[in-house]
Amino acid sequence: MKKTATKKAAPAKKTVKKPAVKESPILKEVKQLYGFMQDNNLDTIEYDQKGLYLRLVKAKPAVVPVPVNVGGAAVSSAAGAPVPVQEQYKEVIKSSLMGIFFRGSTPSAPPFVKEGARVEKGDVICLIEAMKVFNEMRADFPCIIKKVLVDNGKPVKQGDALFAIERV
Repeated sequence: MKKTATKKAAPAKKTVKKPAVKESPILKEVKQLYGFMQDNNLDTIEYDQKGLYLRLVKAKPAVVPVPVNVGGAAVSSAAGAPVPVQEQYKEVIKSSLMGIFFRGSTPSAPPFVKEGARVEKGDVICLIEAMKVFNEMRADFPCIIKKVLVDNGKPVKQGDALFAIERV
């Protein structure tokens, strides 16, 4: 006797139909314009037709100004305007390149020169780090360091005053 398996039919799933929400033609146009704007990487798009004026603008990240301490500039009591550091002193030693100013060979090491110290020609007076290379700055002539004008570890530009000096 042959057994035949009969397969039971799966119960029919109930399909719930959602009521059809008709999209307005204006909304369709807005969606198309937005898609066009995104596809073509546009920042702004304007549309004026059939009594509909529309302007879509892509939001840009907010630019927050960051205050930067310039330092080194003093205020003249007479004019009330900042006086450049190089004009405050008779003579200054300027940075020969752009980089980070260091007074000593390491953060814990004593500075190469201190205020009031006498420096001979060829003495190392500071380091300027540029592109991970530490460049020694040497005195071009004998002098006395009157004032250190830049804080340790601060960025300097080429031509910035580093030391106020007096030639010997």
